[in-house]
Amino acid sequence: MRIILDAMGGDLAPREPVRGAIMARNEFGCDITLVGQEAAIQKVLEQDGIGQLPPGIDIVNATQVIEICDNPSTAWHDKKDSSMTVGLKMLKDGKGDAFISAGSTGALLSAGTLIVKRIPGIRRAAVAPIVPTGAGHAVLIDAGANSECTPEYMCQFALMGSFYAEMVLGRENPKVGLLNIGSEPSKGSELYKQVHQMLTRAGEAGKLNFVGNVEPTSLSSEDAVDVIVADGFVGNILLKAMEGTANFLVKGLKDVFTTNLKTKLGYLMIQGNMGGFKKMIDSRETGGTAMLGLRKPVFKAHGSSDAYAISHAIGKAVEFVNAGFVDAIAEHVDSFQLSTEEK
Repeated sequence: MRIILDAMGGDLAPREPVRGAIMARNEFGCDITLVGQEAAIQKVLEQDGIGQLPPGIDIVNATQVIEICDNPSTAWHDKKDSSMTVGLKMLKDGKGDAFISAGSTGALLSAGTLIVKRIPGIRRAAVAPIVPTGAGHAVLIDAGANSECTPEYMCQFALMGSFYAEMVLGRENPKVGLLNIGSEPSKGSELYKQVHQMLTRAGEAGKLNFVGNVEPTSLSSEDAVDVIVADGFVGNILLKAMEGTANFLVKGLKDVFTTNLKTKLGYLMIQGNMGGFKKMIDSRETGGTAMLGLRKPVFKAHGSSDAYAISHAIGKAVEFVNAGFVDAIAEHVDSFQLSTEEK
């Protein structure tokens, strides 16, 4: 298996993508192609005392870099020799099994849609991060790709998310919930009321296990859903609120346990249990976010990803490819087309 990695994407490029690729090669054993400015990559190798890349990792030179300030809709076309554009074209041409970038989300979504293209029958690609819940983790879809949605888009998100939870997270008959301001079917905007009706009918038809509306507060329950469905605007707010809350908790706990000698001793007594908690809420553990609905696996890593996060993103991509998710969606896409009754 070969993973194509954008070596110039993200706040810490190219150093952290290069280091992350080496970590992932050692841990997961996959081949990796670093796409980016070869001179800059070689400079990192020299500065870090690495010298040569280990066997299984190579470099494809790309002279341009897509910056955050570039127009996300046209950047991939304006910069044809950017690491993102070159890498996605390699993926399209079968020169790798998945592509990962920590660069601009908007540019990656636009480029992925227009270069790699969507699976026929899928209306919109969606961003689907794995987020912590009281039951462990869940798929949040969409988390920022589509701020304006139709009911059909959101129902396809629910179906893709259900496949993802089952095939990649290993959840049997995953529970799908519609994120809303209340549990009653009558709650929310007209869009969300229509989506609720359509998902209810899709559930009755056996297409997925829809359990109704879920409020954000219910996600901390041990009985939390496996798939959280939202439009991209609402989903992105939830995602960032969860990340902000996690950072707040980690800082607050650190302040508590470093108050005095007594609290420091207390921390030493529970340090082992705290490690599991910190790992659960650490976004670096999930590493990469899948862009579901594209013909080939494309993953978005956090813009501030360090080597550890990049390595885990590569691991998620390997897991995703091995699960055969894209082929499964393509094979079952007919079931994603809603009948007149379901609409």
